[in-house]
Amino acid sequence: MQKNAKIYIAGHNGMVGSAIWRILQSKGYTNLIGKSSKELDLKNQQAVLDFMATEKPDIIIDAAARVGGILANNDYPYQFLMENMLIQNNLIDASLKNNVDKFIFLGSSCIYPKFAPQPLKEEYLLTDTLEPTNEWYAVAKITGVKACQAIRKQFSKDYVSLMPTNLYGTHDNFDLNTSHVLPAMIRKFNEAKENGNAPVTLWGSGTPMREFLFVDDMAEGVIFALENTLPEYLYNIGTGEDLTIKHLAETIQKITGHTGEIIWDSTKPDGTPRKLMDVSKMHDLGWKHKVDLEAGIQKTYDWFLENIDSLKKITI
Repeated sequence: MQKNAKIYIAGHNGMVGSAIWRILQSKGYTNLIGKSSKELDLKNQQAVLDFMATEKPDIIIDAAARVGGILANNDYPYQFLMENMLIQNNLIDASLKNNVDKFIFLGSSCIYPKFAPQPLKEEYLLTDTLEPTNEWYAVAKITGVKACQAIRKQFSKDYVSLMPTNLYGTHDNFDLNTSHVLPAMIRKFNEAKENGNAPVTLWGSGTPMREFLFVDDMAEGVIFALENTLPEYLYNIGTGEDLTIKHLAETIQKITGHTGEIIWDSTKPDGTPRKLMDVSKMHDLGWKHKVDLEAGIQKTYDWFLENIDSLKKITI
């Protein structure tokens, strides 16, 4: 891969996109393109087509999406389905029409069936029903995976889909209404600590198993796919290791220094009982994560504390 290849990163201001941008720059890539949502509305098909025709990128990395946790997915099913389909379909179709040779589509482990065997293998896609709490987002992402697969089959282009496990890290979303479980816990425990170590109430039973990947490791996985021609259309990106939500909460409680009680609200949903990725295909090709969970949470918490004033303006 030439260091001056023109690379458009859709969603470059988000947690994943900004990590990809940062690491590409550190590796000497010099021709990166990023557009804010105000500069380019990815839901607008004509705007995306015009952008592609003008900029003519060599490579596109699609890290743009409407994302959120169980609450947001449950409250806004139509937006999670339609907005994500518009974003990805506009990008994929415009890439094909403008002869973009390489496209990396980022999805989520929620594309796999709720009760699929563990760990989740790529071939389990579309073998059973989805988890109801996030099926809207999952259906959108599945269409993106299938669109890229269809382009590989019909046009022989290097379009590949990477499905990360639960991501966290610097530049995460800490809004309690829309954030995922790990950043939400960081904020809850930190605020409770500042409030005299008040009790922290968390959703569910604490028994579901989850896997978490630090965002810089995800970015390294994307760059691995960028710099190599992967032989298949779909790859899982994760650690291959999981833990209970209760263990996660206790780890975050320790790192934040909170010493109060943890209360589990079992009237709230747990979601999928377990969601562990089989990452053997990426391991066999030569990619593996580097940051262990505790070190990653510490880095994320440090970033949260450094940026808490600006985060309060947005979310608190």
